[in-house]
Amino acid sequence: MVIDEIKNGIVIDHITAGRGMVLYNLLNLDLLDSSVAIIKNAPSGKMVKKDIIKVDEVTSLNFDILAYVDPGITVNIVRDGQRVEKFKPTLPKKLEGVIECKNPRCITSVEQELPHIFKLADRENHVYRCIYCETKAKKQKWQEK
Repeated sequence: MVIDEIKNGIVIDHITAGRGMVLYNLLNLDLLDSSVAIIKNAPSGKMVKKDIIKVDEVTSLNFDILAYVDPGITVNIVRDGQRVEKFKPTLPKKLEGVIECKNPRCITSVEQELPHIFKLADRENHVYRCIYCETKAKKQKWQEK
């Protein structure tokens, strides 16, 4: 299979195999008018298999989500066919609208319009806690690999 290189856009690389669609959905890439390629289970020297997402446009994305979903991800910004920037997103201090508090007594269970906001409580162990009730965020299905 051949996926052409992009001239201007974003390449999200080193995604743990199987998490590409999770990122696609969390980043709302379906709302973009530009081309988006998801490559699943691509061979990788470091990871054996990996997913890759290519967006054929330099656009604003919530890179905070990337580090939360998969801390090993790298992001490449491409302009005029050349990589102009490469970075690894870091865990955000705050996550909003990414995960939901599962505590039935949390105010977010009663006040439906309140945003679900979690703060980073332990960077080393990737622990987030609800800002309203301090409940620890539960692992998502895709984090259990």
